[in-house]
Amino acid sequence: MKKTTLLALALAAVMLLGLLTGCGGDTQAPDGGDQQAGGPAISGDLKIGLSMQTMGSPYFVAQSNAFEAACQAQGISVVSVDANGDMTKQQADIEDLVAQGCNAIVINPADAQGAVAVANSVMEQGIPVFIMDNSIDPSAQYVSMIQSNNFAIGTLVGEWLARKFGNEEIRIGMLSGNEGNLLGVDRRIGVVKGIVEAQLASSNRTNFRFLTQGWGGWNQEDGLAAAESMLTAAPDINVIVAENDSMGLGAVIALENAGRNDVVVVGIDGQKEALALVQSGQYGASGLNDPVGVANLTLDTILRYKNGDNNIPKLINTEPAVITSDNVAQYYDPNSDF
Repeated sequence: MKKTTLLALALAAVMLLGLLTGCGGDTQAPDGGDQQAGGPAISGDLKIGLSMQTMGSPYFVAQSNAFEAACQAQGISVVSVDANGDMTKQQADIEDLVAQGCNAIVINPADAQGAVAVANSVMEQGIPVFIMDNSIDPSAQYVSMIQSNNFAIGTLVGEWLARKFGNEEIRIGMLSGNEGNLLGVDRRIGVVKGIVEAQLASSNRTNFRFLTQGWGGWNQEDGLAAAESMLTAAPDINVIVAENDSMGLGAVIALENAGRNDVVVVGIDGQKEALALVQSGQYGASGLNDPVGVANLTLDTILRYKNGDNNIPKLINTEPAVITSDNVAQYYDPNSDF
């Protein structure tokens, strides 16, 4: 291996470690592969408790609505609760769902570590737990975790950035959601991998830097404020990588307010407002994270389990994609919930 390749890989490893410093040492979700589901069985009529980490984001509203609609279409009872981003409230919510007689629990965890105890408690009571969308620490007991492959999505976004900039140095401001969130960790490490692999394949060297990081709380308003601070702290950035499109849309407003048209914004989720900007050239790309697809796949997994399927993987992913000006027409629906 050439020295330049070794140096590039070493540099990438250092950057990865730096990006993880705000994440409390959480580990990534396990690759479930061929592991069997195991755990308690569902008996009697199905009544599902759905615990959402927040309904403060259009993504989670669309996901909750889709899950409820899919249950209604199957004649399944569902009780939904909103933790408002508070892990203590989410724990109490889930305990209440159990008290209401729910015989399957779906958790969209507000915190990867914080949700472990309540997931374990529910499973030990003989009620199966399914993790939807956000990750839980792999030490938890649950039947299956259903989500988009956030690492693969981030990788596709990183590859697109490498192609977009060619030989020009990529100077990145990373707009992250919240500390300790495994979904965000997967997405930003994936972006790094995509850039590194694409640049090495193209020129046998890497040519990118992370100049700043901000925390945007997964929403547009906080994303706007964080992006403004990032532009002040590192005016030389030419890319803002947002870990979701809501924050990315806030970054677009910050750039407009600052009179900056020299910064490419990319995000993840495939939010329709971001895709409209992809069409008009005001937004670089968005990694597809379909809330409806995740919700439907979660219910399908629960029904498979209820019907006696003992070979359900511990981790089930939807198919990753990156949405650009070349294929946005395939994905953009102005009438969709998200």
